[in-house]
Amino acid sequence: MDTLILLFILRLLSAVLLVGFVGALAWLIWRDLRQTAAVHGSSRRSYGQLVALMDVDGKLAKTGTAYPLMPTTSFGRAPTNTVQVEDSATSNEHAVLVRRGEQWWLEDRRSRNGTTLNGMTIQRPAIVTHDDIIGVGKLHFRVEFSENP
Repeated sequence: MDTLILLFILRLLSAVLLVGFVGALAWLIWRDLRQTAAVHGSSRRSYGQLVALMDVDGKLAKTGTAYPLMPTTSFGRAPTNTVQVEDSATSNEHAVLVRRGEQWWLEDRRSRNGTTLNGMTIQRPAIVTHDDIIGVGKLHFRVEFSENP
């Protein structure tokens, strides 16, 4: 009789441990999914927009096209870029606009024809502010932040 009681207690203990393990595993997975969703949601947030401009008689005019500004916004001909530019003067991976802390930085990705910020060719990462004009190949984009960084 003592052996049967001992086996019953061991079975009961193993069932409790198994349920506890599965519950802890489910809680860890749920917590990880919540954290991942929060990070993914913040990376999808738009911080403003890039308004495409075209040169008309020496002046820049809006084309009617705007691109959402993401924490990492890339420019180039490749389809993997945030802003896909159909221009032969643009490299596949031409430039990137990145938010670091509270500032926005524009970096040229060793493109053939360079990247300009307000008409000046950039050689190293440069800080970008509201209403700055980014030149990529023959195209230009005005930076319009939804909130000042």
